[in-house]
Amino acid sequence: MQIPHITPTADAALSQALLDAINNKTKPLGSLGRLETLASQLGLIQRSTKLSISDPAVLVFAGDHGVVAEGVSAYPQDVTWQMVENFLANGAAINVFARQNGCALYVVDAGVNHVFGERPGLLDRKVGNGTRNFAIEPAMSRSELDTALEHGMALVRDLPGNVVGFGEMGIGNTTAAAAIMHKLTGLLLTQCVGAGTGLSAEGIQRKQQVIAAAVERHAAADSPLDVLATFGGFEIAMMAGAMLKAAELRKVLLIDGFIVTSALLVAARLQPAILDYCVFAHCSDENGHRLMLDALGAQPLLHLGLRLGEGTGSALALPLLHAAANFLNEMATFASAQVSTSA
Repeated sequence: MQIPHITPTADAALSQALLDAINNKTKPLGSLGRLETLASQLGLIQRSTKLSISDPAVLVFAGDHGVVAEGVSAYPQDVTWQMVENFLANGAAINVFARQNGCALYVVDAGVNHVFGERPGLLDRKVGNGTRNFAIEPAMSRSELDTALEHGMALVRDLPGNVVGFGEMGIGNTTAAAAIMHKLTGLLLTQCVGAGTGLSAEGIQRKQQVIAAAVERHAAADSPLDVLATFGGFEIAMMAGAMLKAAELRKVLLIDGFIVTSALLVAARLQPAILDYCVFAHCSDENGHRLMLDALGAQPLLHLGLRLGEGTGSALALPLLHAAANFLNEMATFASAQVSTSA
């Protein structure tokens, strides 16, 4: 399977033109802070000093994990499909925030252990009824991994608009994400494993033990795709494929929390230039997310104590993208407003 090639956004002349345009607005230099760097990033992605945010969408990928059998989650696996039903009924936090911010929402069955049937609002891209238990065997075959990546790429290719936010749902997926983080960053397992959906201290220790034993069992899995196939989930793999294609198409990627960032970690190991296209919505309160962001050199926009997933951080950060685009497009310049630039 061919991984999309991603072109870096670096352009010295355009960077200078964007800086000049930003600095010529009626404000003290640098006074809009992160909105200024965000506007510059958007301009480099869109190759223009005139910015647009068109038809933004959040994709929520859902999948189940065989490793739940090891007692690594505070919730039973059935919660995955029950939450998908909640998404379809417009009852979850991501429904509220997407609706509030005028953002399209797509729910993707990447591999939930449940038969939904044909449902309005549900995109059926099921690779299987959940992954296998990586404590015993690799979570997915290379063929299944390729299928998940290809589905993710195709989903983004068919989307209108130039902003894609990423979200996920899957009981057990913080365990998968922590294993991926540990393998690809080399950080200590204790730095990567957190409470997930609300594990006790004993539960966290159990999760660490399960991952440690699995990492030892699958010691030969070292390349990004091998790590993803061995420890990942269908929803994580599908997100990685979607991210790679979105960046190839020069869309803005809104990155949510811990699990979404683990998918990006894989994608960035394959195509480092993908990071030019990423806007990191927030730093979550899941243990390890701050360190994973640090490993990617990321500067999150928000820190709200979130650890929900679902793409909620992506939707909440969307107004800041609008603000960055709008101030550059609509704010008066010193000349047009006849405001003096010197004493």
